[in-house]
Amino acid sequence: MPNSDNTYGTYNKQTKIFTQVAETPTVFANTEEAKSHFFTPDALAVNDECCTNLQWALVSGDNTKLKVTFDFGTKGTPGIAEADDWAGQYNSRKTALIDAGNWANNAYTVADSSDHLF
Repeated sequence: MPNSDNTYGTYNKQTKIFTQVAETPTVFANTEEAKSHFFTPDALAVNDECCTNLQWALVSGDNTKLKVTFDFGTKGTPGIAEADDWAGQYNSRKTALIDAGNWANNAYTVADSSDHLF
């Protein structure tokens, strides 16, 4: 479940679309199946713990692609280093999992989208 640190607003809203690289892409029955196909449990935990707002969906009309919109609140701690706030933690934890080969379950490409889910 995403964190609830929205007292000072949320920032860095992004939407990403994940596309399978496989010759014959899997058609997903639901969003949970797609999330598990693309990401490890540890990667999904990073999203849940670091994002303040987080919404997943299958791409409309194409159940082979996954879409996510997320943003970050701030802990609001005076003097906190940017790397220790939610967006910084997301980036460093994601990088550590990628470096350890523990971010993705399957190969994919990712594209930015301005069509946000929230």
